[in-house]
Order: sequence, then C-alpha cells, then structure tokens
Amino acid sequence: MSVSPVQPDPSMIGGVSKAPFALMPNPVRLFKERANRFEVLAEGSRLAPYLKFLAGIAQIQSELASTLSPLELIPADQVERARANAMPAIDRLAMVSSPDCRQVLQQFLERMEGLEKPPVAAEALAQVRAADDETFSWMIGNVVADNLPVESLAHHLYIAAAIQIHAARLAAGLDGSRLVPIGIGVCPACGGKPVASMVIGFHGAEGARYACCSFCTTMWNEVRIKCLACGSTKGIGYRAVETGDEEATIKAEVCDSCNSWVKILYQNRNPSLEVVADDVASLGLDLLMKDTEYKRAGFDPFLMGY
Repeated sequence: MSVSPVQPDPSMIGGVSKAPFALMPNPVRLFKERANRFEVLAEGSRLAPYLKFLAGIAQIQSELASTLSPLELIPADQVERARANAMPAIDRLAMVSSPDCRQVLQQFLERMEGLEKPPVAAEALAQVRAADDETFSWMIGNVVADNLPVESLAHHLYIAAAIQIHAARLAAGLDGSRLVPIGIGVCPACGGKPVASMVIGFHGAEGARYACCSFCTTMWNEVRIKCLACGSTKGIGYRAVETGDEEATIKAEVCDSCNSWVKILYQNRNPSLEVVADDVASLGLDLLMKDTEYKRAGFDPFLMGY
C-alpha cells in the first residue's frame, strides 16, 4: 500500500448553503442499516469475525431501539438555554446516573448473551455483567468522556454500544433546526467527537459534508474543506491507500496546521457507505496513516482496539 496526496477543490470551501445544519438520527433504521453494512463488509474480509460480531451488536441496537418505551423529550427550555449559550442540548454527564440509561444497558447486556462472540469478548461480557454499581458508573463515565482505558477496551465496547442506543434516542427527539454550532468538530446535540465526515448525496443536501457523531449519531454540516480538529482551512490534503486513486471513496483528510487526520467518506459516490461500519472495515487506511506524522482525530469505540 502507498500514500497518495489528493489536492482539495478550493471551489468547495463554501460548502452547500441550502443543506440543513443538523440531521437527527432514526435509531431503529440507522442501527439496522449499520448491521446490514457490517454483514456485507465481512464477506471476504480478513476482519470478517470482528465485522460479523459488530453486525450482531448493531442488530441488537436496532431491536432494542424499536422495543424500548418512548423516552421523555428533553425539555424545550433546556434546549433553548443550550442554544443561547452555544452548548449541546444533551447532558452527557447526566447519563452516569440516569435510570433510563441503566435500563438500556441492562437489557443490551442481557441480549448480548445470545450473540456468538470471540472468547475474549465472551469473558469481557461476563465481567461487565458481574460489575457492581460503582464500576458501572466508572465505565459509563469513561464512555461519555470519550476516554476508553486501553486495558479494558473490550469491556467498554459493550457500554459504548448500549449508550449509543440511549444517546441516539435522545438525539432523535431533538429538533435539528434549533441546534447551533458549538465548537470545531463538536456535535451540536451532545458535544461528542466525530467518527468521520461524509460527503452525502441526500436529496436537498447533495454534495454537502456532514460530520458524524460517535456518541449520539447526529450528523452536522461542516465546511467541505476544513480540519475537524483545529478548524483550519489551510494546509488541508487528502491521502488514499492506492497511488493515484483520486476517486477513492474513503480518504484521510490531513491537516498540516495541527498534524491531525480524520476519515472522509464519499457517500455521494458509493451510497452503501455507512460511517461506523466502513470506518472499521477501512482499517488499512488507519494502519497506513499510523506510520506518518499525522495523528487520528476521529473517534470510534469499535476501532479503538486496532
């Protein structure tokens, strides 16, 4: 594999003005589509066992999202206060002690018992299920802070997957038109980090670029050529796995201002791309970028072990 720089198109710096700022998730559909994409990507992949395991997780996420009782909406006054102060509408820290969050977590862990999994994952699940309340709070706190300890990544994967359901359901109840930008590469709904960004082909937003939250799955519009780590629009370049592959559908967007990189997926070229599934499946790009001076700024709890 080799690295190929791809020059940005300066004409796209302004983005697409008519695109809505925020696209809120439909948890049932989103996790179902993610499960299907993991299954497709597993075919013939060296990562097949892991991708199939993640497909099972996403399927359980979708099923739970469809069967859980409706959540109480975030109060309108809380949303408006957040809007006025350029803060996220969802209080992530409140999830540490949230009864609703704990209920989702317990039901998710119960359903995970029936999913075929690698021995290491099975052992981690048993230990998570046996954890006391203090340990649960510690693990949830790590997940909401996007801070997963290396020595217990397998354990935290389960917590992250369960909380994604709860966070996506909260985000689904928000009115995207009431959200405002709150920081560089920061989700306007929950304050999370992006997994990656996508150039989409959705009707009404064709060619627009959206960052995709790793926590609540909200998508928000960002300038087409801009570092999601520092906000610079200068010194931006693109790297692809194959030499000269300017039409690659997954690239590393690199920033010479802060020496960081984030994946960018061109869903407008390949509509089947799904941000989390294709992030994991494109591990080769991560391994390639690991040998460069750039540090990954995108966050994906399902890819942290690689």
